Amino acid sequence: MRVVVTGATGNAGTSVIGALALDPAISRITGAARRLPGPGVGRAEGVQWETADVDPGGSDLDALLRGADAVVHLAWKFQPTHDPVETWRTNALGSIRVFEACARNDVQVLVHASSVGAYSPGPEDGRPVDESWPTHGWPGAAYTREKAYLDGFQRANPSMRVVRMRPGFLFKRAAASEQRRIFAGPLLPWWLVRPGLLPAVPGIRGLRFQVLHTDDAADAYRAAVVRPVRGPFNLVADPILDSGAVGRLLHARTVALPAAAARSALSAAWRLRLVPAAPGLLDAVLRLPMLDAGRARTKLGWIPQHTALEAFEEFLAGLREGAGANTAPLAGAGGRAGGSGSQNATGQGPVKWTHGRV
Repeated sequence: MRVVVTGATGNAGTSVIGALALDPAISRITGAARRLPGPGVGRAEGVQWETADVDPGGSDLDALLRGADAVVHLAWKFQPTHDPVETWRTNALGSIRVFEACARNDVQVLVHASSVGAYSPGPEDGRPVDESWPTHGWPGAAYTREKAYLDGFQRANPSMRVVRMRPGFLFKRAAASEQRRIFAGPLLPWWLVRPGLLPAVPGIRGLRFQVLHTDDAADAYRAAVVRPVRGPFNLVADPILDSGAVGRLLHARTVALPAAAARSALSAAWRLRLVPAAPGLLDAVLRLPMLDAGRARTKLGWIPQHTALEAFEEFLAGLREGAGANTAPLAGAGGRAGGSGSQNATGQGPVKWTHGRV
């Protein structure tokens, strides 16, 4: 089985490449990204790398996907949040280009990254929801609009086996510096995120979220490629986290902060371009449903190997170390390739480097 992975150099992509390489049913892996990784990344036996841009007017996706049995589509752009048209071109229109190229080239399996953000706001009683919960997103955030927009491709292409993965927040050590750049920007000194150094963390009322280690999510992607499944899968680990859990991990007390005050502060900082995360994203997070991952456990035989606390602790450790990997998205703190404490994304054998025409 030949599998093509788009967005293969990011947080999810590097882990998915590693998980696929361990499955004997997969004979050939092509990793595609706008910027190829540096030496030492993606060392899985038999992996080939191709440059590819999914944006409208970008690469020849037919050339990339021709002969593929399965495609894992992970390419995504979180910024610039001040220009939602640019992210829409990549995330919505670019994804549709990938999906349509899959259909033209008779790709039998498409597994793509949906998100908890695709869901409509959760029930008021906070109960976890399964995959039947409506997927209208939250209209005030570009990220949730874009994820919800892509949810209907299966209905238009019933002959293709389409799987939509809907994970919670994905964390691993090597992605810490990337996530700091995407969401916090320069206002978060990474070396301060150490137990005992911060006296307090804001306890935003109503904030609850679910976390999953990226490697565990990657194993679910691998299973979805090789098993005869289709449709959406929620992916989360226990326990559900909140501001109190973050405070306990940092040995800091929690200071209550109304959601409206947190939004006002974030909005002011965003307008001044001090932080990259838009206030609409906080609005969306406060409305996210809690997810039930029972379908993934039953249909994929999937059991996460890390608790949510372990995944978040690893992320915090990565922040303190300025950790990363030798790819453009995962560059460590200060732009260092890998940063302090960096890890190889797959830990496997030698890589075949192929600069294709796409």
